[in-house]
This record gives sequence, C-alpha cells and structure tokens, in this order.
Amino acid sequence: MPLTPQATPTTYWLEHAWLGAHVEPGVAVEAADGRITAVRTGVPAPPPGAEALYGLTIAGLANTHSHVFHRALRGTVQASPDVTLPGLAEAHSHAGSPPPARSKGPVGGRAPDSFWTWREVMYAVADKLTPDTYYALARATYAEMALAGITCVGEFHYLHHAPGGTRYDDPNAMGRALLAAAADAGIRITLLDTAYLSAGFGAPPNRHQLRFSDGTADAWAERADALKGTEHARIGAAIHSVRAVPAGELGTVAEWARRREAPLHVHLSEQTAENDACRAAHGRTPTQLLAEHGVLGPRTTAVHATHLTDQDIALLGGSTTGVCMCPTTERDLADGIGPAVALQEQGSPLSLGSDSHAVVDLLEEARAMELNERLRTRTRGHWTAAALLRAATADGHAALGWDDAGTLAPGALADLTTIRLDSVRTAGPPPRLGAETAVFAATAADVRHTIVAGRQIVREGTHTGVPDVPSALADAIAAVRG
Repeated sequence: MPLTPQATPTTYWLEHAWLGAHVEPGVAVEAADGRITAVRTGVPAPPPGAEALYGLTIAGLANTHSHVFHRALRGTVQASPDVTLPGLAEAHSHAGSPPPARSKGPVGGRAPDSFWTWREVMYAVADKLTPDTYYALARATYAEMALAGITCVGEFHYLHHAPGGTRYDDPNAMGRALLAAAADAGIRITLLDTAYLSAGFGAPPNRHQLRFSDGTADAWAERADALKGTEHARIGAAIHSVRAVPAGELGTVAEWARRREAPLHVHLSEQTAENDACRAAHGRTPTQLLAEHGVLGPRTTAVHATHLTDQDIALLGGSTTGVCMCPTTERDLADGIGPAVALQEQGSPLSLGSDSHAVVDLLEEARAMELNERLRTRTRGHWTAAALLRAATADGHAALGWDDAGTLAPGALADLTTIRLDSVRTAGPPPRLGAETAVFAATAADVRHTIVAGRQIVREGTHTGVPDVPSALADAIAAVRG
C-alpha cells in the first residue's frame, strides 16, 4: 500500500478534537492533496458524505527515535537470562567498549546485566538481517506503529552493509528497504542515515560493527548523498555517538546536514561509561565535544541525554538543540532518568521515541516522562497533558524535519490519530478532559483510526494495508531469529 495523498477532497468529522490548547466538540476537517484545507468548529453532527471519527482526534504522533530491527528482541532480552538467539554465543566481543557493569551476584535468581550485555544480543540479530528480511521486519513494525497512532517515524539507521562490511551492489540497499517498508505500511519516515565508524575512542570497528561502517565520514557522506527524499520520506543524518565517530570527523557529518538543511541526530550520554571514556580520551564531556565541533544547534536532536552536567544542559538549551527522550527503553535497559525538565527550561524542545520498541506506544512514552520525573523528585505536575502531547506531535515532527505536521490547522499535513474515549481505560472522564485521559490513561490499544496524507491507514483498529499485523510481525521475526 504505497503512501500517496488522498487525491479527492475528503471531510472528516471529529466527535472531539484536540486543537492544541483545548478539546473542541464537533469539528469538521477538510483535506485535499494530503493537506488540511479547512477546520470548522461548531459542527454538531457529521455533514453529508463526511467520515465520522468518534473519540478524541489529535494530530498524528511522531516517533522521533526508532531502531526498527530491535523489534525482534522484544520478549527475548526482557524475560530470562537463559533465552538466547542463534549466533549469540559468538557475539560476546566488547572490543573498544566500556566494560559492562556487574553487581555482586544474581538478584531474585537472575544474573544481572546491563546495556553492554544487552548490546551483544542486539548484534546477534543485526548479523542476520538482509535487505529482504529488513524490509519485512520494518514493514510489520511500521504497521504496528500505525496501529499505535504513529504517522511519522525517525529511523536511526546504521545497518548499511552486509556482515563483514561488504557493500551491496546498491550501497543503500538497506536504507531503501526501510523507505519502501514505511511507504507500504502507510506512514512517513525520516531516514536518519547514521555515521558509525569506530568501536570506541581510538578503536576500530569490531566484527559486528563492520557492516555499520563506511570507513570514514567522507565515504559515509558520499554514500548518503545518493539517498533522495520522496512524498513520504525525508533524509537526515545521524552521528551514532561520540564513541562511534572520531572527533576529527564529527564536523564532516554536521556539515553534510547543514548543506542539505537536514535533521541531525546523535545518541548522547546514554551511559555514564560513555562520559568517563570521553573525558579520558578528550578531557571533556560528550556534549562539550559536540559543541566544539559544531554539531549542536536547532536542527540537531540529542537522543537520551541521560547523564549530563549542568554545563551540558546549558550548552544544549542555549543552542536550542532538541532532546528526544525514550522513557520505555531507558527504563528497560536500566539507563536512568534524564534531566528533561532542566533541559526544557534551558531551551531544548523535547520529543519522544520508542527506540528499542520494548513497547510501541507514544502515549506511554509521554506518560512515562512525567511519571519518571515524579518518582525522581517525589513531586507531581512537571508537564501538562498539553505539553506532553506537543512533544509527541508538533515537536516530534519538527525534530524530524516535518515542520508542516503535528497540528490540526489549515495548511498542515492531513495526519490524524483518533483515540477511543469509551474503552475500559478511557471511559468515565468528561470529554473536555480528553487530553488528560489520552496521556494519563489511554494506551496504543485505544487508537481507533490513523490517517496519513488524508488517507485512512487504520480504520476501527485494523490496518487497511496490512490486515494481520501480528502474523506479519511473527513471520518477520521468525525469519531473523531462525
């Protein structure tokens, strides 16, 4: 189901609509050629010929940070230390990596692990992907995102080459597989083509990472230049991390993004070990290193930003660098709680991502950002529901280079998400509190309709192009896990 704008004008009648500051009952949204042409309030019943969307309709959700192949790990690394994947026994190479943190012994019968041990499981999956299996897994996962009300995804893509680093006949075969998968799942994508050149400070790529690396930033830029955007896709850049791109090559990636006026994303201070290694190698924090090499700025988004100094926060906020928080992954990997409140107060726009896809639920990401901060501070009310919805919609789209999405207004892209207000989770509160209900009670299971470019991709909870998403996921994951 290639993503094309709805050619004929369409009117959607929204039982309740979130207009950015309040819930408005009875709203007619007119769309043509993929964009909203009019928003009319005070429409108590569906006009003749209109598609009725019952529930609360908001602008489509933006998933700012995705590693789509991590979807194959769900349920494998969360449940039991005894569950392994084919090839995992050979995957334990920590060349150039900070050592995994270990505690004194098993807790509750389970051996302790960390991000660094989880990463070896991830490598085992990455080693098995081909352009065809990558496409199948991505199409199914992007369809799952559509079911969750996500209309745009930022794919942090570094699986560029065949295992061992051999280039495919088309050096961008893996990236093009992702672009095709998003189109066939019916959602927009910003492909954040990622520079990943080293295993750590001064260390060459290990054998798993060879397929990630182009050798130099110049070679990465030459390959990435061949990627072109389409109606549904935009091309951005990413620096995997300061561990994976040598300091002298950071500027090359940043300049590529500036030249193309493209989004630039970077994993930042996800682990304290990364900060320690960066200080040992360069005498400064990762944020300071990025600032010195011209990486920070309004088109840049730092992902995670979990372990920051006050000076780091000031550098990010003062440069209006955005920050993407991924709370469900950060808690799944025991990474910590980032200083999101301080970052926003200093001037960093916040967005949200599902990252490793431990769950695919942007409402849960929004809720978790507030609830994590409550746990950390033992106080409530750090963000309003309106602010959290903005992070999940307009600010997320802006971080991905879609400034014309994320709002229900004339001229905006006609991307909408409708959330049920009558499920066992959402029934009861008055509709005027629909934003609070959506953020603090609803889940992805409550998404009723998803519309992209004026076209209904999800209708009554069923994907119109991938009718059996669970089977598509099961088949795609089985093909990878063997």
